[in-house]
Amino acid sequence: MSELAPGALAPGTGVDALALPLVHEPLPADEVVIGRPTTAVHALATLGEVEVGVWEMTPGTASDVEVDEVFVVLSGHARIEFVEPALPAIEVDHGSVVRLAAGQRTVWTVTETLRKIYIA
Repeated sequence: MSELAPGALAPGTGVDALALPLVHEPLPADEVVIGRPTTAVHALATLGEVEVGVWEMTPGTASDVEVDEVFVVLSGHARIEFVEPALPAIEVDHGSVVRLAAGQRTVWTVTETLRKIYIA
């Protein structure tokens, strides 16, 4: 059996994704549009080339360039604007499932700290 990364789940174990403590860091200044949002990430597992984890962002607005990802929102609220390619903006909150594609340029406006499970 291969060695697990720090914080990763061992087979047959579980974690409360809503209660999992996360360590936040400020976003790079060139990504911040409004406010002083911070983000945190905790990788739970790597399955082949796919990573599964918990990600969180505090209120504020930030730009991003996405990777291939599907995520499920556990808590919070945000508006995601799709800048390139231009697509209609979406509102996400608990229970939302979203697919992002590598290279998409987005702007995230988080109004209530957003926590999600990602598969990327």
